[in-house]
Amino acid sequence: MPLDPSTPPRAPRHPVVGLARACHFQPTVAVTVVTTSLAVLSGRDALGCVTVAVAVLAGQLSTGWSNDWLDAARDTAVGRVDKPIVSGAVDVATVRAAALVALVACVPLSLLSGWRAAAVHLVAVGSAWAYNAGVKATVLSPLPYAVSFGLLPAFVTLGLPGHPWPRPALVVATALLGIGAHFINTLPDREDDARSGIVGLPQRISASACLLVGVVLLSACAVTIWSLGGGSPVARSLFLAACVGAAAMVVATTVRAAPRAAWTWTLVTVLGCLVLFAVSRPSLVHG
Repeated sequence: MPLDPSTPPRAPRHPVVGLARACHFQPTVAVTVVTTSLAVLSGRDALGCVTVAVAVLAGQLSTGWSNDWLDAARDTAVGRVDKPIVSGAVDVATVRAAALVALVACVPLSLLSGWRAAAVHLVAVGSAWAYNAGVKATVLSPLPYAVSFGLLPAFVTLGLPGHPWPRPALVVATALLGIGAHFINTLPDREDDARSGIVGLPQRISASACLLVGVVLLSACAVTIWSLGGGSPVARSLFLAACVGAAAMVVATTVRAAPRAAWTWTLVTVLGCLVLFAVSRPSLVHG
């Protein structure tokens, strides 16, 4: 029987590789590295940093896998063969099971940092799941990013002795980072989103406005971290300039229609903000 030319070619099934791709590998690693680095900079001991890392990794894996699981029918309808479920690299049942296992594991792993930190982290993960479950298609789509990213410093600091809350400016900085990444991340998929009914806030404005908002927010994150003070003023200013330069490269690569490069520069900007924080070494908490 001849193959239907309209049917996307099916890739050989490799569940492990498919799961690695379905977890949204780059953001998962980036968020885990950033939060673990904050734990190191906060003064948490080696065990405390490891517990932060494994809890955040579990939360991020559950979020990435749930995204591809919940979007499987929509991605199939619009022919998203770059998605491992659509290409046949892994089946939806496997991704669904992995997402639920990671979510369940996230609870005890978060509790290793204490119930206060665990409560905050589980709210952050729940917010990310809410985005995947439908908030992404509404005007409130940036809200889960603000909540989930903004609470990450609190997960770190509430696990410290005395359970202090983080400095408000740090919460603002990470929230700006998350929202900015959200706007940038929607740019390559605007046509597919329109066909599948995903109309979040970024999709309700023009692509150029979406790019501008995303870059401004990423730059505002860097400026907020710079404003926390600490360290050498010269070094802080140099790394601030590097962060803004990386954000400018997001614009340049988007204009050149290179979405993969634009997302890579977005991650470079994120990591640049982390380096700026490390160079400044401001206190994560007041006092």
